This record gives sequence, structure tokens and C-alpha cells, in this order.
Amino acid sequence: MKGKNDHIKAAHQIIMSLGLPRAQQNERSALCLLALLNLTPEQAWADAESPLVGITPIMDWSRQHYDKEYAPNTRETFRRQTMHQFCDAGIALYNPDKPDRPVNSPKAVYQIEPAALALMRTFGAPTWHGMLAAYLAERETLIDRYAKAREQNRVPVEVALGKTITLSPGQHSELIRAIIEDFAPRFAQGSLLVYVGDTGDKWGYFDSALLTELGVDVESHGKMPDVVLHDRTKNWLLLVESVTSHGPVDGKRHAELATLFSGATAGLVYVTAFPDRVIMGRYLGEIAWETEVWVADAPSHLIHFDGERFLGPYHDA
Repeated sequence: MKGKNDHIKAAHQIIMSLGLPRAQQNERSALCLLALLNLTPEQAWADAESPLVGITPIMDWSRQHYDKEYAPNTRETFRRQTMHQFCDAGIALYNPDKPDRPVNSPKAVYQIEPAALALMRTFGAPTWHGMLAAYLAERETLIDRYAKAREQNRVPVEVALGKTITLSPGQHSELIRAIIEDFAPRFAQGSLLVYVGDTGDKWGYFDSALLTELGVDVESHGKMPDVVLHDRTKNWLLLVESVTSHGPVDGKRHAELATLFSGATAGLVYVTAFPDRVIMGRYLGEIAWETEVWVADAPSHLIHFDGERFLGPYHDA
């Protein structure tokens, strides 16, 4: 047990030496660092490696080699409270094998950054302090370099003439781009973009002033649709769900959105967008009546699910 505790304490010391915030100076982060290095208790720091490893494998590795058991529901804590900060600090790389992998992919992996690996291998050696000083002097440059590399893999979306935002890479963001660039000009010509969600930071774009002006006060974006458009000519709010892996506007989701936008002074139109008809086919039995369906691979067509009107809001009697 002494060897295990020694490595955990050493990893903790390294994290503090690298200047990470206090919230990351803990045993969980120390174990993440050891897992990134595949450094088991019997190994020396000079033996550190650089495997590709995901969050669940990190937790399994910690249990196997250091007898540290974490509940499955702490997975997000590992990801959000340690690995995010490791990546932001340039200590770890996110999906270096496939940078365009979607941010919410279960195949997401991390790897120790090469310069950080070289530094870790010197821990406890006479060269450690000199290597640490040199590494810290260059760290901001490393962070900038990897931040630019991540930015290059984001999905550009033109939200207005001459105005572009970028979304996290993946099929979900590609479909959101199609909604804004292909669906909106055809079926909501001249509409204003109110909101775009992003799988990475959730707030891809949000015109909160416009939404407030339309009578909607949204304090939390957790239940927001993926895209919200305001058709100024008809005074409609189009609430669009982008479906690549999660469900469409079914009865439950329809009720949630109706409640969220209950104060709107504009009519509500519910739209489910699919990348293709194959994926649409999986959800046909779930789609709510009195809603619309749009498929990106047939962008000039709209499918209407029953009701008294085609592409328009319904009002309670």
C-alpha cells in the first residue's frame, strides 16, 4: 500500500507544481494523471507511458491498480472536474487520434501531452526542477497551440450575413448547420436566429433580448430546443430539434416545449429535423401529431404530421 500511496501523493504534488486550481488538487485528479501515464505502483516515474484512455477506463484502472472505487455516476465528475482542466492546461490532449470525434461520443479518449510526458518522466530525478521551470515557461504557448488545433475542428455555421459561429464537431452540429443554412431559407425566409445549442458548451448562440421581447423568460437552457427561429413576417417561433441519436418532438417533448414557451407572444411551430430518412424511419412511431418533420438529405420537402394546417402554430381552444 505504501507504494500506491507514494505515487498518489507524488501525482498530487505534480498537479500543485503545475499550478492547477485547488478544485483539481485531490486524489481523483492524481489518479487521472497516473492513469494517463499508465503508471502502476511498482513502476518508476521514468517508465511513464502515453496510452489513449477514456473516462470509464480511467476509473476501472484506478480500481484495478490503486484499489480506489468510484461509483459509476461520478463519471461526469471525472470528465468535468478533472479532465476538462487537464486539457485546458495543456497537460492532456482530447481525442488526439480523431480530433473531429463528436464531443459527446462514448469513444472519446485522452492522452498525456508529449512535453508533459517528458516532464513527468523526470519526477524525483535531479533534472526535475530544471525541467519543471522550462516546462512552465513554455506552457502558455502549448495551451495556445492546442486551443487553435481544437478550434480548427469546429463546425462553422453562418447565422447571419457576415456573422459565423462555430460548434463542436460531430453529426449533431452538421445537422444544426443544415437547419440554419438550408431549412430556414426555404421554410422561414427572413427569419431571425434566436438560439442555437452546442453539445460542447450548450450556448452556441443566444439572442436573449429577442426571446425576452417575445415574452419568453428562459433561466435555464437545459430544456431548450436545438434551434429557435423567429419568423418576423408571420410572427412564429419555430422550435427545431436536431435528431441524430436522441429522440424527436414526441408527445412528452411537445408538452415540455409548450410549457417552456407558454408566455410567447408568437405562434409556436414544432419541427423535428433528421439528417436522412433512414434515421427518421427509426422514430416515425414517436413523432407527435401537429408537428413538422424536415430531412436534410431532401431539403426542399417538409413532412406534416396531421392537424388542420400545414406549417403553422396551433392554439388551444
